[in-house]
Amino acid sequence: MNLTFYGGAQSVTGANYLLETKKGNEVKKILIDCGLYQGSHYAGRHNFEDFPYDPKTIKAVFITHAHIDHIGRLPKLFRDGFRGKIFSTPATRDFAELLLLDSEHILAREAEREGKPPICTSRDVEGAMSLWSGLSYHRKLNFEDFEVELLDAGHILGSAIIKIKTEGKTLVFSGDLGNFPAPIIQRTEKVSSADYCLIESTYGDRIHEGIDKRREQLEDAIEDTVKSGGVLMIPTFAMERTQELLYHLHELFEQGRVPKVPVFIDSPLAIKLTVVYKKYENYFNAETYRLVRSGDDILNFSGLHFTLTTDESKSINAVPSPKVIIAGSGMSHGGRILHHEKRYIGDPKSAILFVGYQAKESLGRQILEGAPSVKILGEEVLVRCRRISISGYSAHADQPRLLDWLSSMRNSLKKVFVVQGEEGASEALAQKIQDELALDTVIPKLGDKFEL
Repeated sequence: MNLTFYGGAQSVTGANYLLETKKGNEVKKILIDCGLYQGSHYAGRHNFEDFPYDPKTIKAVFITHAHIDHIGRLPKLFRDGFRGKIFSTPATRDFAELLLLDSEHILAREAEREGKPPICTSRDVEGAMSLWSGLSYHRKLNFEDFEVELLDAGHILGSAIIKIKTEGKTLVFSGDLGNFPAPIIQRTEKVSSADYCLIESTYGDRIHEGIDKRREQLEDAIEDTVKSGGVLMIPTFAMERTQELLYHLHELFEQGRVPKVPVFIDSPLAIKLTVVYKKYENYFNAETYRLVRSGDDILNFSGLHFTLTTDESKSINAVPSPKVIIAGSGMSHGGRILHHEKRYIGDPKSAILFVGYQAKESLGRQILEGAPSVKILGEEVLVRCRRISISGYSAHADQPRLLDWLSSMRNSLKKVFVVQGEEGASEALAQKIQDELALDTVIPKLGDKFEL
């Protein structure tokens, strides 16, 4: 059995792992995730390149969750000849369709900017979705020579840890692991034993501060901006982060803990995804499910405005400050947040609040790290607003939680592969795993192949 790393190796984004088994002269190939590379632009140069394997030979793709850096190249895979099966939880499938269609429009603009043909089209998205089936948590699927089981990763709604048995060995792909306690979603499940494990390392070098104080930190950010009479901009990912913010804002406004000011969800995608959330209430944790069943609309409150159309988005400018604007994208790669940043980022009375990971070279990372000016929509803009970060809102586990999750398998593991992290984060986590768990640990490079 061979495992090859074609993405997510020494990089947070682009997750793509090829697993091959051989019986006689027949080779069976499956993929785990097929994500988009993201960085200074929404689409990095790697996304335009041919796959390093023949998509026609892939029997199936198993998807950990619906974030674009884990699903974004599936339409390209279809375009290049893949006609196998795609499996994920039903919620991931529903979220993925919306996210991929939204991504396709952005990718087309990126391709035009690069002077290259589009990575995919909406027809390729439709083609990929036609091959996609839902697989419930804990229902074992026997596919070709693989037994596959999905466990709840607690990262975003429907996210999964993928456990695969083949050739008498067990492999576990962590996908992205959750940062708990989190509103709405379930706690990350643990795996009792495995021979090999791929573990994410996005925050492998950090300990989240204030994870239990997220709501208080959000409260402070709103109160300070209201007092100054400015605008609180929150660039956020349409999937999960927006819904978590809505949950906490619902509490703050309904309990009278912050002054009532207009709050705008200025993201058509986030609005559509929030509707899907309500379809999968059975995925919610026990407390959230109880609230929902009691009739509490946890994702809505007085003063909340959903701006679906372009005209509705533009009308936000006419609303006097103070106000709160939540818009995509989470790393300021694109989307409506750019227009608000261009308008308000130079205002000392205003603030920008980051509640998610900011990839290296992204606009969000530049702002967060103190750049005095940034280029937005082709114009150099001075950054005079306050910069705030709440890492407790990250949907990724930090170093202690990653180690705790991995420790449940320590007695059976032969090797650990540290993936989906920048170099420093991966190295820090790998060293901790070796020192504290005494496990053989590798940080694979792009294209590295291992015989298991």
